[in-house]
Amino acid sequence: MTPGSQILLSALLLLSAAAAFCSILVWYTEGSHWINMKPVLETLVDRGHHVTVLAPSASLFMNASDESSFHYQPFNVTLELETMTKFMDDFLAFSMYEMDHMNVFQIYMKFMALMKVDLQYSLQYLDGVLKSDVIMKKLKEGNYDLLLADPIYPGSDLVSEILDVPLIYSLRFSLVHNMERYCGQMPAPPSFVPAAMSKLTDKMDFFERMWNFVFYAVNDVVINIAMWQELDRYYTEFKGKPTSSCESASRADIWLMRTYWDFDYPRPFLPNFKFVGGIHCRPANALPEDMEEFVQSSGEDGIVVFTLGSFIKNITTEKANMIASGLAQIPQKVLWRYSGEKPATLAPNTRLYDWIPQNDLLGHPKTRAFVTHGGTNGIYEAIYHGVPMVGMPLFADQPDNMVHMKAKGAAVVVELNFMTSEDLSNAIGTVINDKSYKENAMLLSRIHHDRPMSPLDEAVFWIEFTMRHKGAKHLRVQAHELTWYQYHSLDVMGFFLVVVLLVALLFVKTCKFCLGRCCGRKRPTKRKAE
Repeated sequence: MTPGSQILLSALLLLSAAAAFCSILVWYTEGSHWINMKPVLETLVDRGHHVTVLAPSASLFMNASDESSFHYQPFNVTLELETMTKFMDDFLAFSMYEMDHMNVFQIYMKFMALMKVDLQYSLQYLDGVLKSDVIMKKLKEGNYDLLLADPIYPGSDLVSEILDVPLIYSLRFSLVHNMERYCGQMPAPPSFVPAAMSKLTDKMDFFERMWNFVFYAVNDVVINIAMWQELDRYYTEFKGKPTSSCESASRADIWLMRTYWDFDYPRPFLPNFKFVGGIHCRPANALPEDMEEFVQSSGEDGIVVFTLGSFIKNITTEKANMIASGLAQIPQKVLWRYSGEKPATLAPNTRLYDWIPQNDLLGHPKTRAFVTHGGTNGIYEAIYHGVPMVGMPLFADQPDNMVHMKAKGAAVVVELNFMTSEDLSNAIGTVINDKSYKENAMLLSRIHHDRPMSPLDEAVFWIEFTMRHKGAKHLRVQAHELTWYQYHSLDVMGFFLVVVLLVALLFVKTCKFCLGRCCGRKRPTKRKAE
């Protein structure tokens, strides 16, 4: 080993030692958000840190009794799991079946009603932490060095302030980028940054740019009414003084954004925003023996992987039969994650599974296409392995996600409520037989892998960086300290406008004075001549 290498290795060991044995508190989260958080936590534990995860008594995915390498700190909530499950069913019914038959006004009214209910449930969760003397006492005694949170559930900023520890957010995006733009101060010019869930790309004509502008504005109003005002009241009541929840959230040191330029469109960002999409992706492992046997039986035609995600346990019998009929028309073998009643039209080329090793299947050399609901986790696994997609988006960000993949030439999109079995089989045939889809998927895969470090390593680096330096306030822009009119330089423009008006007024007055003097001399001469 050369002297230079020895010095570099020593420096790296010192940095690792400086960040070792830190204590990290993790805010509770849910669904795919939790699936994305776990690899980061497991890596932090492997690097010598002590990780404590807040786990509510009512949760669809988090379970404090699970065996894991990190510690769970359970807390009680008054909300019952059955209530949460019913709310999720209502939300899925609205998103999957009702929305397509509503006008814009009806959609917004229903969406606001669901948001308000969801926020009330979130505040009940927050009560279970903030208003529990036992939990807060344990947290204060924990001597944590950092709080890591997915802001899908509010309140982590309040707890980090009480504990006086740095705060890091990990998120895919907030509604219409509202939180990033206003709390994080990340620029989002509507001329080329499409609003989240607008289903627009960064290449917009005049009418699309106009719609994007309106979409930002209208959704900002809706989110303010349905969320920020209620959160402000809660924060103000808790702290006993007027408090803006968005200003409180702005204290986050680092924002780990779970996307990257293989998936997202280029846009301006700030030094404390780090794009780490694909955290959970990994090389494929071997398949279970019976599944591998079925995959190998596909021959040269290969296989299609089909799943609608963790939340979709069942679909209507009619749609299940329609999908099964479409799958029967393709030559590939199909592995379909589906826990409902076996469709009557199911063909021998399709097998149903309650669960599938999605990542391992997508990384299998016989995989030809991925039929997906468009969740970010599944899309990133497809990008990681270079698999073209057929999108069947159902709710939330999924339609917008598939617009991204379609725009990048790696996917075809079909609509569950309007497609036929032929539409599905044709879409699968298109992404398999038209080689451009595979080529574009491989291009995205190369972009994903061609980075200075893996997204997981980058996320862990910035967490340890923040702990080493007791925060990362030096990366926060001064925009946080400006008023809205200072940020947009309206005061400066107003000053220049006043100066211009004064100069113009002075010019007009001067001209009138000069004209008056000039005309005043000529008139007597004319009268004298007469």
